[in-house]
Amino acid sequence: MNTPTTSRRALRKPVSRVSTGVPGLDDILCGGLTAERVYLVEGSPGAGKTTLGLQFLLDGMAKGEPGLYITLSETADELDAVAESHGWAIDDIAIFELANDETLDPEAQQSILHPAEMELGETTRGVMAQVDEVKPLRVVFDSLSEMRLLAQNPLRYRRQILALKQFFAARACTVLMLDDKTAESDQHLHSIAHGVISLEQIAQEFGKERRRVNVLKMRGIPFRGGYHDYVLEKGGIRMFPRLVASEHHENFQPVLRATGETRLDELLGGGLGAGTNTLIMGPSGVGKTTVTVRCLLAALERGEKAAFYLFDEGLGTFLVRNTSLGLDVRPYLASGQLVLRHIDPAELAPGQFAAMLRDAVEQDEAGFLVIDSLNAYMQAMPGEQYLTLQMHELVSYLNQKGITTMLILGEHGLVGAMQRDVDLSYLSDTTVLLRFFEAGGKLRRAITVVKNRTANHALTIHELLLHSGGVEIGAPLAGFEGVLTGLPTYRGSTAMMVSGEDVGG
Repeated sequence: MNTPTTSRRALRKPVSRVSTGVPGLDDILCGGLTAERVYLVEGSPGAGKTTLGLQFLLDGMAKGEPGLYITLSETADELDAVAESHGWAIDDIAIFELANDETLDPEAQQSILHPAEMELGETTRGVMAQVDEVKPLRVVFDSLSEMRLLAQNPLRYRRQILALKQFFAARACTVLMLDDKTAESDQHLHSIAHGVISLEQIAQEFGKERRRVNVLKMRGIPFRGGYHDYVLEKGGIRMFPRLVASEHHENFQPVLRATGETRLDELLGGGLGAGTNTLIMGPSGVGKTTVTVRCLLAALERGEKAAFYLFDEGLGTFLVRNTSLGLDVRPYLASGQLVLRHIDPAELAPGQFAAMLRDAVEQDEAGFLVIDSLNAYMQAMPGEQYLTLQMHELVSYLNQKGITTMLILGEHGLVGAMQRDVDLSYLSDTTVLLRFFEAGGKLRRAITVVKNRTANHALTIHELLLHSGGVEIGAPLAGFEGVLTGLPTYRGSTAMMVSGEDVGG
């Protein structure tokens, strides 16, 4: 004999998922929303709740699922304007505008909806009648703030929301209830809703506002907790699921690849390894980008696809300077083998940048990536917490995908003691240090590899020469002590220093 519990399980319909229509959100929800449930979407004004609701209904319309937008706070004309701004046509979506319902008292139509003019029960009955008429599979209810005002007390409000929930469940509707988050979260709604999606808009002291989403609750399904960046732009909302490096293991051959300069390969212990990241540090003007471009050009000459993300320097200056040094990458830009993007960090969220790199790896099949530099990316986002942890996930992801990555980090100062905005050396597999030093009445450059986890690198310090022929690594600076401090002491003979033999000149 079956128990009551067993009977209920036998009668229960299989659980299906519904796409949200928002790029990235289904990934955060690990497959979408559970169908025929009521969800709360809360957020401050301007966070994108209405846009998300319209995307949800448009996605259903594309799948042949009728949709209904119930609005207490916006007019149909305002919804049409929102849709038009994104290039959408919402003519096939039924819109029920409660404030203009013909069943309302004429005096109520002449003003904003107030409790004194319309009873909460009458509003609920109007919603139910419209649902029975349209028979939608997807419903957006905008917004609960007006319902809360009509109810005037929490108990009555909760009863009405529960009644709506039961009504929608009986008619197999998947419902998004929108609510303004202007104060503390409404725990009554959180407990009633099957899931809660919270949208946030954060003003920055400089640059574009940041937006992020947090799935607070989803019953019965796994989801990616924590905050995920998103953007609201023409075409709707795009969300960027937080990168988790451990989910992206891939088999690859950990080979060493040449940099295009023999002595630099020797310094590195054989070249740059696939699935490793190299951090190049040094003061401004010392040649960090030039050395990186020499390695990039070698990868391009081997036929690899590459992506270069430029934060500090303009594209025009970058191309002209490298061409003058014999490092012309323009043919590879023209062929599409190299993607060179100038990034404005004041307009870019960390999650958006991580998604950009993922697209380069997974869609464009880039095998060599450069970020120049980390300083601009980090300094332009002083309010972003745990950015270092995000960089850790990013470089770990690139390593596990077998990508050769080069990161550039500028240091403050020219000679003497150096300072840096952040210490990322622990993230790097290989660390290359560049320095200015004075010798023989000239300002010179030095290069050394201070760390390599994957190869037996050289411990010598060499002069770095930049000229029209490109990058050249000179002989070891055997006659000097203190080169890395910028204030070396010469221990060799005067004749050797004048001839330049000890400085690789």
